[in-house]
Amino acid sequence: MKRVQVVPTWSFRDSEGNQLNPQLFSLLGAIHETGKLTAATSQTGISYRHGWNLLKTWAAFFGLPLVEMQKGKGAKLTALGEKLLWAEQRVVARLEPQLDSLASELNMEIHRALEGVSPLIRLHASYGYAVALLPGFSEKIQLDLQYKSAEEALASLNRGVCDVAGFHVPVNGRAGGMSEELYETYNRHLKPRVHKIIKFITRRQGLMIKPDNPKQIEGLQSLVKKDVKFINRQKDSGTRALLDELLSREGINSQQIKGFDDEEFTHSAVAAFVAAGMADVGMGVEAAARQFGLDFIPLSSEYYLLVCHNRTLKQEAMQRLLDIIRSEPFHQAVGKLPGYSPDDCGDIVTVDMVFAERN
Repeated sequence: MKRVQVVPTWSFRDSEGNQLNPQLFSLLGAIHETGKLTAATSQTGISYRHGWNLLKTWAAFFGLPLVEMQKGKGAKLTALGEKLLWAEQRVVARLEPQLDSLASELNMEIHRALEGVSPLIRLHASYGYAVALLPGFSEKIQLDLQYKSAEEALASLNRGVCDVAGFHVPVNGRAGGMSEELYETYNRHLKPRVHKIIKFITRRQGLMIKPDNPKQIEGLQSLVKKDVKFINRQKDSGTRALLDELLSREGINSQQIKGFDDEEFTHSAVAAFVAAGMADVGMGVEAAARQFGLDFIPLSSEYYLLVCHNRTLKQEAMQRLLDIIRSEPFHQAVGKLPGYSPDDCGDIVTVDMVFAERN
């Protein structure tokens, strides 16, 4: 079945009502990547003349050039060109979970209108690169994927609003970074006699930094340097909880970190923020760092887990979801994500086994 995607587009309009089509963004991105207008136009599938005219039209619109042409050296984005490119990428990264959730709702309605409707599974999950792969493998089920914080997802499961919830915990339990507060939060929602845990993936979390590490960031202790600007995740995210615990273990006062109160809402949004030069370092998964050409300092590994009621395991839709995450094609797709591993993906364990290492 054809699946609908929802992507944001820009519309530029000046005070006189003049408006431009935002086709330029793909060209700016290609110029940033290749350093040559000829290669950029070829990569974006437009003629050199059309690409040149786009640059001239937009330069006239803004009153400043977006690309600097250097004889014998190719093309380079100006400061304004870079600002536009990174602004577009930050917006896409920030809206990604909401747009994916909307696309899931649209695809559900389309699917219901077709004959031979397949079984439905409602998955509320913390946003991540691996879980975002699932819609592309869900031809045999109706997957209603809605992105929530880990605690919101678990609360939805207990209210019967979803069938499966996704959340993540540090590897090796408490020793790996699970604070007493995080443990109590999960313990409040997870009931050993009611729920079963499905192992999903393992992922690396760490510091995302600029290439060549100009601020000489070596670890968490470097975050308190006066010339280092940090970008954080929102307070209800698992990444923020992990960071808070790691800082506590190293005795670092978060109030000494410049930018600690500045927040973004996805791993990719944090990476885009750093790539745009608006911060020197952020916390997130390795896949986000590599996506935006950043270097990565690993700090901790996490299990991303799925949880459902015992009775849900017997349902056809759940069995099909398990078939998907246990399949070799899905494992190969996860394996292509930097810092991700599908080890034990699809194994079913008890709630007690997940937290056993804390005791």
